[in-house]
Amino acid sequence: MFSNNIPQVKVGMIAVSRDCFPLSVSKNRAERVLAECKKRNIDLFLAPSVVENENDALSALDEVKGVSSNALVVFLGNFGPETPETLLAKYFDGPVMYVAAAEETGDDLVGGRGDAYCGMLNASYNLGLRKLNAYIPDYPVGTPDEVASMIDEFIPIARTIIGLKDLKIISFGPRPQDFFACNAPIKGLYDVGVEIEENSELDLYISFKEHEGDERIEKVAKDMASELGSGNTYPDFLTRLAQYELTLLDWAETHKGARKYVAFANKCWPAFPSTFGFEPCYVNSRLVSRGIPVSCEVDIYGALSEYIGLCISNSPVTILDINNSVPRDMYESKIKGKYDYSLTDTFMGFHCGNTPFCLLKGGAIKYQLIQNRILENGNDPDFTRGTLEGDIKAGDVTLFRLQGSADAKLQAYVAEGEILPVETRSFGGIGLFAIPEMGRFYRNVLIKKRYPHHGAIAFSHIGKSFFKVLEYLGVTDISYNRPKNIPYDGECPF
Repeated sequence: MFSNNIPQVKVGMIAVSRDCFPLSVSKNRAERVLAECKKRNIDLFLAPSVVENENDALSALDEVKGVSSNALVVFLGNFGPETPETLLAKYFDGPVMYVAAAEETGDDLVGGRGDAYCGMLNASYNLGLRKLNAYIPDYPVGTPDEVASMIDEFIPIARTIIGLKDLKIISFGPRPQDFFACNAPIKGLYDVGVEIEENSELDLYISFKEHEGDERIEKVAKDMASELGSGNTYPDFLTRLAQYELTLLDWAETHKGARKYVAFANKCWPAFPSTFGFEPCYVNSRLVSRGIPVSCEVDIYGALSEYIGLCISNSPVTILDINNSVPRDMYESKIKGKYDYSLTDTFMGFHCGNTPFCLLKGGAIKYQLIQNRILENGNDPDFTRGTLEGDIKAGDVTLFRLQGSADAKLQAYVAEGEILPVETRSFGGIGLFAIPEMGRFYRNVLIKKRYPHHGAIAFSHIGKSFFKVLEYLGVTDISYNRPKNIPYDGECPF
């Protein structure tokens, strides 16, 4: 399903050993971790060299780089050598995780004891002294099968860190009037290693016009028709959308420059539909389903958040307005007593139609109702067509966002919940969300910390990985939906 816009992770592992411990203890334990990874189909390369000194560290790094490893696991099979093991993080160009071996049996606590539990403390201390980032699991000491599980959890985190390092966000158009939430300072992008290219809508329109008559349009339009099936309500309209899709794909390829991956943050109203002749929503949905986020309303941090969600989940995501409350009569008749949520735990997430077709129930090409009223006087729609509408499928979701604040600092939130199988009876791409303690989260995080109305949505629970990615990036202000027994800072206790 996905394009090559998301990195593939190849993990290398280097075992380390303090020279006053038997090297065989660390080597044998590392071999057992490798065996457990093979059982789980985790692609792991174990460096032949075990690191006891600085020269060993350079040799082992050459070995993992020689097989194109782009993520590294440093395995403390015993206490480990503090300087060499931290130099591995310094000289490896990619995300690094540190894990340690648990003692294996009470029958071998003399010659077979490794003390990696102690060594992990010194490894962390030395990483701090050198101001080096590394991922350390919540409890980083384990048996071979437990370490294999930690490596499995590290892979989506590593994939995201690798992707951000080579990401360029391409935007078109000034961020819209009265959508000041989308006008966040872009300095934070550079703090996490992301490049930005800002363009005029005119640049996009010129490129779009140059794609008139492109011989590939017919093939793309047929692919759209095949995807939509009975949702292809305007068959004659698909050539316009296909021309636009090719415009964006070609722009991405010719403008990503030295970067490997791209995301878009594009203007979509009010001038867009009357100028281009369509609403871009369906095309946006198709690109994100193929691994290229296209956020609405020039929401640059929305595009960044979507890309993070894509890398972590390795599956389609979307961006929605945290839009409207659930009517009490709908809650009483469809939710209360059937699901363990209060009214204020629920809300509706909506956008005009950018959610991938595969995530909708009965999705179809429609028209943007609000803009049709304004731009076409409520008449039969022409250029306000192009949205992809339908109720979003029920299932697990994560609501999250990384945002640049007004004072150019990075902050983020994440909350896990679900979309309920309740018909919305509304328009657009829309779903009925339920998140525990959403009412308090809405007031004490989204409002109090001045987040915008757009939230990125992953269709699985990725909260832990998202949190760990942000920690790795150095983001310290990370909010979540706190349980009832944990008050927010400054929350009224009465």
